Amino acid sequence: MSESDAIREKGPQPVEALMEAWGLSNHDMVDASPEQLTHKQVQRARKGRVLTLAMMQKVTRTLNIAVWYRLKKEEREQYYEYLHRDLFNYAKGHDPAFQDPNQALMEKVVARGSKVINREP
Repeated sequence: MSESDAIREKGPQPVEALMEAWGLSNHDMVDASPEQLTHKQVQRARKGRVLTLAMMQKVTRTLNIAVWYRLKKEEREQYYEYLHRDLFNYAKGHDPAFQDPNQALMEKVVARGSKVINREP
């Protein structure tokens, strides 16, 4: 790996752990994206390729939408929408001590083996 590649590679990102915790695959993200996110873009985000702010925000919006589709109506009120600084450790304002406020909700959704419940807002 060249020196310039090392600068652009930040290692596995928090977005990867969140996707795994919510049971989301790259394909789930691509399917949920209203902005034509590609499998390659999702993979780059997960593996730590440095993304532009616009791309970080696109991935963040898509993750929130993908999770939203798995929630029941009453659960949606409790859901904390992730910010890009929660998903990428090189984002400005990232807090390494971030505690996921959706942990209990996440466990409930994963326990019921939920896929997409409703695509209506």
